[in-house]
Amino acid sequence: MTNEAPRRLTAGPRPSSATGPTQSPLWLLTKAPAVTRLVEALTLVRRQVEAKPSTEHTLTLSKAALAEARTAFDHMILGGEAALHRLSELLSEHFFGRGFERESVVIGEVPTTKERFRLTQPLSAGEIYGHTDIDLGTRQLARIRVHDGTSLCRPELIANFVEYHPLAPNSFEVHRLVSRIKAEEEIWNKVVDELFNIDNLVQRDKKLQSMSRYVKDVFGLKIIVANADAARRLFDTLGSLTFDADRLGAHTIEANDGNQSIHVIELKDYLSDSDRKQSGWAALKCVAVWWDRLFEIQVQPLANYYRERERITQESHESFRARREMLRGEIARQVPLFGYYRDLLKWLFLGSQEAPPEFPGVHLELSP
Repeated sequence: MTNEAPRRLTAGPRPSSATGPTQSPLWLLTKAPAVTRLVEALTLVRRQVEAKPSTEHTLTLSKAALAEARTAFDHMILGGEAALHRLSELLSEHFFGRGFERESVVIGEVPTTKERFRLTQPLSAGEIYGHTDIDLGTRQLARIRVHDGTSLCRPELIANFVEYHPLAPNSFEVHRLVSRIKAEEEIWNKVVDELFNIDNLVQRDKKLQSMSRYVKDVFGLKIIVANADAARRLFDTLGSLTFDADRLGAHTIEANDGNQSIHVIELKDYLSDSDRKQSGWAALKCVAVWWDRLFEIQVQPLANYYRERERITQESHESFRARREMLRGEIARQVPLFGYYRDLLKWLFLGSQEAPPEFPGVHLELSP
């Protein structure tokens, strides 16, 4: 793969909102004061433990503050998704005009037979902004039961996303837009990644470097086009794309330098044969800033997209999860406190009824 310098999608100076903390996945969460305070407390204890590993340390957390942080986190996720869907709507209007429709897409699995199925449902803009993506998928599956040959059972959620489809061909040769967000547990994993500056650790360790792609993206948008040539043309089109105040206002967005254009901070080209991944996956992939949030944007040829969709099998899904967890497991072996923080945040935010995780020299104290 060729290494290219970070490339921007607009001319002129980058707005101040596109620098500093916006370059970190953690920034997506720290705008909420309750979450900021929690992260600051975790950071302080981490530094104390690293500075004096043989000393006893106390991590004091308030149950009320944790409840507030959970609520703030939910609001942040919904806000991030709303921004993602507004960007998707703006791009759909640009590529498709007013003629497009939205669909919630769910990949479900029969728990007893492991058979997979794809379920789609039309969506209105109000439904998209009123629920998280994961909630949309869960609600769809909750309404159905599948007969496995013996009895009726409730299917399990494997993946879900929102698609935007044109109602007629377009000059950009765009076939659809697909938006998705990481699961809640995965986002909190990224908070721990940032607390321990995992990107730098990965870059220093050649063994870990090949797996660094698993600790970057949070909100994602995929643009499916006819072929590789169309992908490159579309990416060039994005370079001159601007959203005027009227267009933004129609989506309840107040125009400013941070949302009238898209700014890329990292670009990778996986379209050419020499740069294509071993799996055959091909796309232009970038990390971009829009409206003070980070997005991963992929522009992918249609044929490659269909091959990728067909590979959503139990084997490929579990293999991906295993490789992703391999990186964090390796880091946890090198930095045990990292593993403790992962377990702690999962316990704090995902409602575990088990006893809290433990770490030598760290005492967890939960106050009212």
